[in-house]
Formats: sequence, C-alpha cells, structure tokens
Amino acid sequence: MRRLLPLVLAVVLVAAAGCSSSKPGEKVVSPLPTKVTGTLPKEQKATVPAQYKNGDATAGKQVFASAGCVGCHTLADANAHGTVGPNLDQAKPPLSLAVERVTKGAGAMPSFKGQLSDKQIADVTAYVVKATGGNANG
Repeated sequence: MRRLLPLVLAVVLVAAAGCSSSKPGEKVVSPLPTKVTGTLPKEQKATVPAQYKNGDATAGKQVFASAGCVGCHTLADANAHGTVGPNLDQAKPPLSLAVERVTKGAGAMPSFKGQLSDKQIADVTAYVVKATGGNANG
C-alpha cells in the first residue's frame, strides 16, 4: 500500500498540471471569435404613455403627501424620510421609471393604478422627477 501511494500521487499531480488555475471570465481562450452571427438587440427607448406626460409637479407634491409616499420614501423636497422604498433623492428616477413604479408597483411598493387617477399619477411622477433632478423626457 505504501508503494502505491507515491504512484497515485504522481498521477494526480500530472493530471492537475494540465488544468487551468484561472477563474471563469478571467481568461479568453483561443480561437477568438472573428464573426458575429445574428443580430444584436436594438436599444429600447423608454416610453411614457401619453396620459402620464405633462403632469403638474406643483399638484404632484400634494399627491405625494396624501397618497402615503412620504411614509416609505426619502425625498428632501417633501420633507419625507421613509426607509421602506428607495431614497428618491439618490435614485433620481426618469419619468418612465417613476410612471412604471407608480402604475405597476415593484418589490414592496404596490400599484397605485386604480387608487390614483391618471392625472394624479402624471402629477406625482412629474413632481418626483422635478424634485430629484431626474430625466423628465426618459
């Protein structure tokens, strides 16, 4: 048995010598690709449904307070310090994302479609985007 151990160890070492010690993603092996087959996906532009465009940010500040947004979100302009949802001052959401979250919800945030009118949704999302400096066209 003692004579067999060095032989087994030698076989294992020889086999291991041929293995790569790099981690996945660190090293590209040959042959490198020379041609891409197929098409790349087109960049999708963020869209905002017409009924949620051109909201009144001034009216939206009141909706932000009355709809309960202040209880979950931090937004300096609204003197809101909630910690359940994202800090909107840091997130600076574009209008398309704000509308999507208010109408469809995500994570702990419920959908407000059906609870708020389309005008209220347009107003509150316009307010959030304006107050945070988010992209009003995106």
